[in-house]
Amino acid sequence: MKTLEERFETLLAEQVRPGVVVVTLNRPDRYNAMTNTMFVELERLAWGLETEDDCRVVIVTGAGKAFCSGYDLADADALPSLGALGMLDQQERAARALSAIRSLRVPVIAAVNGPAAGGGLALALAADIRLAGPAAKFNAAFVRIGLSAGDLGTSWLLTRLIGPAKTSEICFTGRIVDATEAAEMGIVNSVGEGDVVSDALALADQIVANSPGGVQLSKRALQANLEVGSYAAAIELENRGQALLTRTLDMAEALTAFKEKRKPVFVGN
Repeated sequence: MKTLEERFETLLAEQVRPGVVVVTLNRPDRYNAMTNTMFVELERLAWGLETEDDCRVVIVTGAGKAFCSGYDLADADALPSLGALGMLDQQERAARALSAIRSLRVPVIAAVNGPAAGGGLALALAADIRLAGPAAKFNAAFVRIGLSAGDLGTSWLLTRLIGPAKTSEICFTGRIVDATEAAEMGIVNSVGEGDVVSDALALADQIVANSPGGVQLSKRALQANLEVGSYAAAIELENRGQALLTRTLDMAEALTAFKEKRKPVFVGN
């Protein structure tokens, strides 16, 4: 993939097997805290991956002991002096990065290997699926530094995952939610006992075995129908997706393989 040949200061991006890209936040000495450079690089990486037809799944994890500790507080001293428009520009830069990751047409798996705080929690929430390692921890740390938990999509995404009451408790207190409780609440899909990236790769293999178009339009329908206001609108969107997919070579291959009692060979169109 040409995108992975780019050089990044804060990220590592590697195609570890056909169709599967692992993106590692790579500031372990700062617990992978977010900087403006990281925001720009996440957005640039997402744009590049969108053009890679052989990219089927993206896994996001952190180097070292943390997933992501949120915005680097070493850079936070200047925030109050930015002025209203300057702060809005700063906020939008960060939001564009996470939105670009969430909007990738392929599934995104967050392999949460350690603490995910503040913006790190928001990044994990932006993924389609979250897997936790035993050391994973989550907290909406915004209120602890005088900010709102209405940040980088957290108030919208977390409420839809676990409901308004639990979200309110977590966001108002800023308390830490460990991996086991996160699984019980539904913040993460599961908690593994070992290397969470290995768990994510095993899940990615199951996704890659399916038709690329079917998976991508499934993601589009799931995300879009979080935002539509009616059952009828959801059905309309689903109907269009199914109509498009029946015109693909992969659909014909799936039916032929079923009749011949073999595994289908999908080509992505």
